[in-house]
Amino acid sequence: MTPVLEARNLVRDYHIPGSLLRKGKIVHAVKGVSFAVDQGKTLAIVGESGCGKSTLARIVTMIDPATSGEMLIDGEKVDIAKDGLTPEMRRKVQIVFQNPYGTLNPRKKIGDILTEPLIINTRMKADERRDKAMAMLKKVGLEEKHYGRYPHMFSGGQRQRVAMGRAIVRHPQVFLFDEPLSNLDAKLRVTMRAEIKELHQRLKTTTVYVTHDQVEAMTMADKIVVMRNGRVEQIGKPLDLFDRPANTFVASFIGSPAMNLFEGTIDSGRLILDGAGLPLPAGPEHAATKIYGIRPEHLSIRDGGVPATIIVVEPTGSETHVIAKLGNADITLLLRERVELQPGQVISIAPDLSKVHLFDKDGLRLN
Repeated sequence: MTPVLEARNLVRDYHIPGSLLRKGKIVHAVKGVSFAVDQGKTLAIVGESGCGKSTLARIVTMIDPATSGEMLIDGEKVDIAKDGLTPEMRRKVQIVFQNPYGTLNPRKKIGDILTEPLIINTRMKADERRDKAMAMLKKVGLEEKHYGRYPHMFSGGQRQRVAMGRAIVRHPQVFLFDEPLSNLDAKLRVTMRAEIKELHQRLKTTTVYVTHDQVEAMTMADKIVVMRNGRVEQIGKPLDLFDRPANTFVASFIGSPAMNLFEGTIDSGRLILDGAGLPLPAGPEHAATKIYGIRPEHLSIRDGGVPATIIVVEPTGSETHVIAKLGNADITLLLRERVELQPGQVISIAPDLSKVHLFDKDGLRLN
């Protein structure tokens, strides 16, 4: 199957001009990024602020050119050079912005907002444009009565639906969501996440979802691209990245709470760190192991484990987060059973050895 969208070795460099006092320099914002999105699937691009994901989004939506590399839509190469972009090319990928209200003219009725992209087709009569807009309202889960209303009369979720409908009516091959939930409070973010996912499942749209929030990426995407400093650290299905992170950056970025990572020395099948020893799983990787990883949910309190002193206990209702001191290092546990624990209490921690992650001195996965 030919991917709907394919990026090959995309590079984006910026030249920052100098002055009398300093030389200019080249900033490498995107460094050889490649990925592919299949029909009807969602690809999430995730990473910390400044990692290059927004620059990559601007290349994919053809707002900005790439310095080099190729982009294909339905197997057809798209000219992404600075002077090679036409309006027809740009319509192939439609962006849904962070704040949909900012893209919806508050002085225009929803019906006019939806028909506006169709006016470019001079052969389409006004009645036909209205019929298409009405059909689009139903497609995004709104009703006929909404046609004559203004954006301020809609909830945040409904405005996001209108913004999607306005993009869909152009019949693009790909949608791109650029940090659509970052300005919302926690409760509304969960609601909107469900709304967007439900709409995507119903419309079977091919989607690129850009976010700094790994929870959003895990819940929304079929495949995730993890970026750092302009490069791809790992690409894979959400649970593959969670279960087998390629390196310590992905290990610490994917998962909440973050994975515990400890650096130490190997002795008699244990990783030794400042007096405390963590048991290692059996395997030939011990000789190269420098970093030991274990997720908080894969630790338990039971006899015969490693002694640690509790620092903080955070009950959340469905689970309890515990931060303890293991030697001179902090270790986080996520316990799903109700426990009575107090700061200063000494507990015995046991890792699930089948869930231990081992990394070499460069932070690359060994097991």
